[in-house]
Amino acid sequence: MSQARLVVDPAFTVGEVDPRLYGAFVEHLGRGVYTGIYEPEHPSADEHGFRGDVAELVTELGVPVLRYPGGNFVSGYRWEDGVGPRESRPTRLDLAWKSVETNAVGTDEFCAWSRRVGAEPMLAVNLGTRGADAAADLVEYCNHPGGTYWSDLRRKNGTPDPHGVRLWCLGNEMDGPWQVGHRTADEYGLLASRTAQAMRLVDPDIELVACGSSGAAMPTFPAWDATVLEHCYDHVDHLSLHSYYQERDGDRASFLACATDMDAYLDAAIATADHVRAKGRHRKRLGFAFDEWNVWYSQGTSVERDWEQAPRLLEDQYNVVDAVVVGNMLISLLRHADRVRIACLAQLVNAIGAIRTEPAGPAWRQTIFHPFALTSRYGRGAVLRPAITSPRYETERFGEVPVLDAVSVQGEDGITIFAVNRDQHEPLPLTVDLRACQGLSRASHTYLGGGDPLAANTADDPARVVPRAGESHGVDAGELAITLPPLSWNMIRVTS
Repeated sequence: MSQARLVVDPAFTVGEVDPRLYGAFVEHLGRGVYTGIYEPEHPSADEHGFRGDVAELVTELGVPVLRYPGGNFVSGYRWEDGVGPRESRPTRLDLAWKSVETNAVGTDEFCAWSRRVGAEPMLAVNLGTRGADAAADLVEYCNHPGGTYWSDLRRKNGTPDPHGVRLWCLGNEMDGPWQVGHRTADEYGLLASRTAQAMRLVDPDIELVACGSSGAAMPTFPAWDATVLEHCYDHVDHLSLHSYYQERDGDRASFLACATDMDAYLDAAIATADHVRAKGRHRKRLGFAFDEWNVWYSQGTSVERDWEQAPRLLEDQYNVVDAVVVGNMLISLLRHADRVRIACLAQLVNAIGAIRTEPAGPAWRQTIFHPFALTSRYGRGAVLRPAITSPRYETERFGEVPVLDAVSVQGEDGITIFAVNRDQHEPLPLTVDLRACQGLSRASHTYLGGGDPLAANTADDPARVVPRAGESHGVDAGELAITLPPLSWNMIRVTS
């Protein structure tokens, strides 16, 4: 049986985890909003029309930031349509997803709901069909206290205090030909720069995220990112990255290793930003917002259909394999915690969501919910860079990769190790060297996997896949011996 070794030393620190690394994403896409988070007729609905059962799960998931309203949707969105009396709001065609948008939920409702579930709203502005004026107006509507047209309109609409939105996305995937109003890198870079300056004139304390490439496979990556940043580097705080993965042609071995591709994407994007920094002699070092990431099996789904309101779109059902991959992607994000400040699991409910619902029916946790919720809860503190010795295996897409991938986080009460065993058939004995970590004596083990890799949670069986408690272990002479089940995501918490 193959064995692996992990050396953890507090001297080798990557950086502090920004809690916003555990964000999520709500888009007006399919049933993400309507019969997702919002369903006034549902038995659990609150006085604002939002589902109480979903709100409880969102709180459990532990998301400190929620990106909204898109996504592709935002590139044709008039934010003014979603404020004011609902009976006066127009119904529009959503060109991105070929759906009918009622605008029953808009900026005020979403910002208030985000705060109620413990999250900070992260709003995107439309730079597809609109520009700096509409974006600056939205900042004024959300953040100015009063005495102006837009701030007084917010007060008239029932929100006397400013929403205080700090995080703003300057458009979405503007490199993509699928995007309404997509632009060249020069066109977008200039527009992003001008829009950022206008928005900061309204509120100088906001953080701004510029669009980077919408995927590492884009033929324009990373040249797009470099060109955009040459225009707007001094005016933005973060560059966005997006990445989705799926099992292709039965190649599960490569799918389980896709976090290696995420690592390479991040490394290339960071190198590109740092090149622009050096070239332009900029003083600050740019952060990154990985504000769309997940497993997604429906990338080729056609939206050629009759116009519908809240159609069932992209409602992937996730299994154990998907949960292990999502857990591994979280490891990649933590490994880059010195530069990745914000990340958003895409998405929150129904459309490639961690949570699923049925109209007038139940809400339940998908398999991917569990590694995310546990990492969000326990992955706080300083990320440590462990030394990993692991057997390796061959993949068709990524060549030879390690069977073990892992990261460790030092918190107030000890060390938490997040690890995946990519071996589909064999358990992996692991020795964790903790001799540099003083005072640790025992470890608890929580894992997901080790059984049917295709098992999934459904409305009829919502708890088929849940985290399991492994055996407790003692730390002997500074070392911990533990076994990771085959094809599994694992959390090992080592305390005094």
